[in-house]
Amino acid sequence: MSMNTFGHLFRVTTWGESHGPALGATVDGCPPNVPVDEAFIQQFLDKRRPGQNKNMTQRNEPDQVHILSGVFEGKTTGTSIQLMIENTDQRSKDYGDIANTFRPGHADITYHQKYGNRDYRGGGRSSARETAARVAAGGLARAVLNHLLPEVKIVGYMTAMGAMELDRSKIDLGAIEGNDFWLPDAEAAPAWEDYLQKIRKEHNSVGATVEVIAQNLPAGLGAPIYAKLDTDLAAAMMSINAVKGVEIGEGMAASRLTGTDNADEIFMGENGPEYSSNHAGGILGGISTGQDVVVRFAVKPTSSILTPRQSIRKDGTPIEVVTKGRHDPCVGVRAVPVGEAMMACVVLDHLLLHRGQVGENQGTIG
Repeated sequence: MSMNTFGHLFRVTTWGESHGPALGATVDGCPPNVPVDEAFIQQFLDKRRPGQNKNMTQRNEPDQVHILSGVFEGKTTGTSIQLMIENTDQRSKDYGDIANTFRPGHADITYHQKYGNRDYRGGGRSSARETAARVAAGGLARAVLNHLLPEVKIVGYMTAMGAMELDRSKIDLGAIEGNDFWLPDAEAAPAWEDYLQKIRKEHNSVGATVEVIAQNLPAGLGAPIYAKLDTDLAAAMMSINAVKGVEIGEGMAASRLTGTDNADEIFMGENGPEYSSNHAGGILGGISTGQDVVVRFAVKPTSSILTPRQSIRKDGTPIEVVTKGRHDPCVGVRAVPVGEAMMACVVLDHLLLHRGQVGENQGTIG
């Protein structure tokens, strides 16, 4: 399998399978002398870790990260960094019945059609378990951003889950970590939980929408045409398992606006340009404006459900499939820290590109 690497200068290669002995990431291009240790990276993995509450899969993985190379005496050396996370709670026997069956909604059938074989134990590389490696790499990216641009803040949260939708007039970013849904509205969380538990009891699943913002980015990150900041952000978010749509700023809703509604007017403030709104999501012409960078992505319902679905076996014969095992009723819940990690990796990558090409020679205004 090829194409396991993303990034231009800050390059992340993930490896490993859902039910293999371990998975992880190899990171190239990390600047030297950045303070980082396993505990710093672990805090982000703990956010994504399964089995923490009844609203997610009960697979009980500690997701303990190990730094195998590239860090010495608490600082990065500038060489490649190897991050490893051991799998400790696999139940491969749960998947024995589907060794020759293609589960609806999964990559089983396309992996077989492309490669002629597949790791049916939890989906192998197509499993959302792979995202643990991304979160580890994202933790490393955040350590570098803290070192180079300590004012930058990256935060993700849920804006929709099936029929439930966030009331944007009540957004409180301080409420996000106080509930199971990364919901910036503490009062709404109980209703979301009741809704999801109803879905679970019906042997069903539901999709979700996740929004990730990067605050306090400098203007100038990104590049025209083929290395736009929004191009790479869209690709990064779209590469997350189960993501089926990505928006930047106003996104699809921009198609219903007029030019006067959509244009973010510009004014000169005390500290530089200021904008009347942020329909552009903090990016113009592929380059950051200095406003919040806003990315939104849609996660499909978990394909592994206990409700029977029709499919076929490898020999082409029909079969009714009930997917056993431990699965998230809404995979979007644990996608929030993954989206944050991808934002961190892309932002850092473009910061390094900008420093390499432009340095301090930016255009000034006022």
